[in-house]
Amino acid sequence: MMCPARRQRSARGSGADLRAEILSVTKELLAEKGSAEAVSIRMIAKAVGVTAPSIYRHFADKDVLIEAVCAEVFAELEAPLAAALEGVEAPLDRLLAAAHAYVRFALAHPENYRISMMQISDSVTALDMVLSAAAFQKLVELIGDCIAAGIFPDEDPVPMALEAWSAVHGMAALMVAKPYLPWGDQDAFVDRLIRGSVAGACLIRRPSGEPLPPDVLAWAVR
Repeated sequence: MMCPARRQRSARGSGADLRAEILSVTKELLAEKGSAEAVSIRMIAKAVGVTAPSIYRHFADKDVLIEAVCAEVFAELEAPLAAALEGVEAPLDRLLAAAHAYVRFALAHPENYRISMMQISDSVTALDMVLSAAAFQKLVELIGDCIAAGIFPDEDPVPMALEAWSAVHGMAALMVAKPYLPWGDQDAFVDRLIRGSVAGACLIRRPSGEPLPPDVLAWAVR
């Protein structure tokens, strides 16, 4: 087996190009190997065509590199979210479309999702900042649209957004971690869970004994 050709030494000032190449190669290796544990700095350096110390000039250690890759991947979530919402006008339909886009993105990047969302973090990281910008803030905005439409009561949208994200994340995490479970039609599964969760969130925030508005009920059982 032939070794990859040694990468040409970058000209002074072009370190950003090497950093981008390291990120790109690491992303490819994560997708190929299916596990961060199966990817080593030595393997990344060999694929890029540099020595391991060259990697450490840009990333303090493997964990920092993997986190940077995941942050880059999740920054790409904004595009499918925007595409999913294009042409969708009703607030509840927009909430549902965003949930579908999020789950599909997680399933398309299972290892990145596992590393990003299913590991304990003691502090706010660059990845957390990206997730907040791409996913959570969009969710807060969508919940705000539902409040403006009178679907939810006029209260802080952040707790409701956290509830919604918990439901969507739990579903995505299980589908990533346990793909062999009998999910059936995954889109239909997402539909049922989100419609039920939204209807429940709406109901528990209404005065005791007051039923769901007919339009919300019709949407939930559609």
